[in-house]
Amino acid sequence: MCKAEREAEFILIFFKQLRIIKLCIEINALQKGVLQMELAKITLRGQITIPAPIRKRLGVKDGDKVIFIEENGRIIVENAAMIALKNAQDAFTGEAERLSIKTEQDVVDLVKEVRREAWEENHARDD
Repeated sequence: MCKAEREAEFILIFFKQLRIIKLCIEINALQKGVLQMELAKITLRGQITIPAPIRKRLGVKDGDKVIFIEENGRIIVENAAMIALKNAQDAFTGEAERLSIKTEQDVVDLVKEVRREAWEENHARDD
């Protein structure tokens, strides 16, 4: 067997093994309940294109940001705006009860009070 034939055989074996590895990954994903898998290629500059079905599920479009979260040895990709919104919601959990806010009018009254205090503080500096 000449060198070219050995190289060709090596390449065939390599691609067969690669297909087997890909099938094993897909089977493993299915066993774990993963319903969809997508593949993305990393460029020399470290960039990837997020496949359209994944962008749709994340609810992201051109110009939006995603966040990469490491959790239990896995990397999770999330819509950064949704994470920020959830963090804000978590931060405000219980605040309505603490401030005795029960109605929309209570919110309006609180906003008016905060604005009045800010106005008085700004104008007190001017005196």
